[in-house]
Amino acid sequence: MLNPHPGLPEFEYVKPASLVEASKFLKEHAGEARPLLGGTDTFVRMRDGFWKDKYLVDVKGLDGVDQMAFSPAEGLSIGAAVRMNQVIAFPDAQKNYPLLVEAAVSVASYQLRNRATIVGNVCNASPAGDTLGACLAFDGVLQVHGVGGVRTEPLASFFKGPGKTALQPGDVVTAITFPLPPAGAQGKYIKLGRNNLSDLAIVGVTVLGYPDGSAASGYAFRICLASVAATPLRAVGAEAVLAGKNINEDVIQQAAEAAMDEVTPIDDVRGSARYRKHMVRNIVRTAVSDVWNRLSREA
Repeated sequence: MLNPHPGLPEFEYVKPASLVEASKFLKEHAGEARPLLGGTDTFVRMRDGFWKDKYLVDVKGLDGVDQMAFSPAEGLSIGAAVRMNQVIAFPDAQKNYPLLVEAAVSVASYQLRNRATIVGNVCNASPAGDTLGACLAFDGVLQVHGVGGVRTEPLASFFKGPGKTALQPGDVVTAITFPLPPAGAQGKYIKLGRNNLSDLAIVGVTVLGYPDGSAASGYAFRICLASVAATPLRAVGAEAVLAGKNINEDVIQQAAEAAMDEVTPIDDVRGSARYRKHMVRNIVRTAVSDVWNRLSREA
């Protein structure tokens, strides 16, 4: 009987002394070298034969990538090597970005979150990534060091397909930053899995709502969907429904139907496309209702 998990292949561990050295090495060995952060996805995919990298380039200790900071003027910065449990325990994240904390708590187990990172979850670019919806809803921007210097990559245009991103050979993501959330924002993340622990999302729904005087309804919503398309996505049609009409149960149902029409899921061992589409409708309705109830109380 074939062993489905044959063990890690041989690889070379590389520990560069600087970001410049890391980018240079990754560029010179494009296609056979990969940056290493927590390794929670990397080692599994190498073990199962999906990734066959010859070099793992450890970037965890380079130039402040293990730092996290919050500023009332500029928002939140999370270094690439900051582990999820550190984000969860960070008081300024709990106070100002509770939706991100809620999403991080849903990732696997406490032990894995002691290794896993927000930036690693983003760069892995799985359509089912638990924290990607909150990162999109909060307008996350990646700080990237490449062979040509430093640049930024907004998450809104970062994801190109399953496991595919806007990163180029030699790029090392050093941090993800978030501006201050909209005043009065409320959020909710609902993950549908086969069990309550350690499972990938069959459907993930992230909702952020906040007062917005420019919207006909007086409120704006950001609705991000995971595991229902080739990339995580914003349900812009559903958002438009909620912005354009006075919000009530019927309008929320209309938005949920619009969200269902925006997704293009696949059939796999965790759920059929039809099941996923209907669960998008049901979960969006539940999440939006939860957020709307809290916004109404605050008003």
